[in-house]
Amino acid sequence: MPGTRKLGRKTAHRNLMLRGMVTFLIENGSIETTYTRAKEVSSLADKMITLGKENTLASRRQALAFMPKEEAVKKLFSDIAPLYAERNGGYTAVYKLGPRRGDGAEMAKIVLVGYETVKADGKKKSKKTKPAKEAKESEASAQ
Repeated sequence: MPGTRKLGRKTAHRNLMLRGMVTFLIENGSIETTYTRAKEVSSLADKMITLGKENTLASRRQALAFMPKEEAVKKLFSDIAPLYAERNGGYTAVYKLGPRRGDGAEMAKIVLVGYETVKADGKKKSKKTKPAKEAKESEASAQ
């Protein structure tokens, strides 16, 4: 464990929670959570990205042992790790968002640095379909 934060949970529950959050971060690129959890997830995600940069069978097996979803590991090794080949650490950023409405807990957003721009550039434009009304009118006029 990178930090000594207990997060109000027993060890097994805390480890499973953090593993799930790291997996979700790898899949989606950002998470909104409490500030202390975000700091823990940030350090664990940095370690996973460092494993991805090695790109060996042993590092892939270590990542599979940590992250429960195989698709997330594939994405880590094929898409995310090559983006950070030149960077030495600091793969994630934690931004404070302010207090949560219900209990006042300090909220934060954790993002993969530089991944948002690549994700936005890589999106394919979807084809716009005609509304149903216009499609019926065009079919009627064609007959």
